Amino acid sequence: MSLLEVSISTQRLNLKPFTAEDADEIYNCITPTLTRYMAWDPQPRHEFDQTWNAWLKNFKAGSEIIFVIREIHSQIFIGLVGLHRIQTPHPELGIWIREDYHFHGSGREAVSAVAKWAVNFVKPDYFIYPVAEANVPSRKIAESLGGKVVSKATGPKYEFVTYEIPVSF
Repeated sequence: MSLLEVSISTQRLNLKPFTAEDADEIYNCITPTLTRYMAWDPQPRHEFDQTWNAWLKNFKAGSEIIFVIREIHSQIFIGLVGLHRIQTPHPELGIWIREDYHFHGSGREAVSAVAKWAVNFVKPDYFIYPVAEANVPSRKIAESLGGKVVSKATGPKYEFVTYEIPVSF
């Protein structure tokens, strides 16, 4: 099966690799409060276009997959799950959920689904999950999957911790 054909479904969510057709919906959900715990800030549209073109280039090269999260029944865009550095023994997981869908369990459901899929597809030793130290909801996702903090560091925007998540969560 081609990576373009990958589709991951859960009880409530459908996850498929990002395509250019998803860009407008994604861009419209990016806000300063959403990105306060992300390594990046909201971008002008032309910069966001460069960002998603890089996602497609990396996808084609086999180094990362950005999954678009949608509600399974309505197909409403909810967020993104990234599986980065997939050619390494410890790929990186990342998530963002649009603000009006926070605190509904979608982040954990999506990260868990991608990690379970990746265990068979990528065969990692473990996952890493960097997150802002103050981002308690995102930290709870990593911890619910058995993640343990293995390092702390200071980034340009905030203090962050990195979790190792075992493949046997």
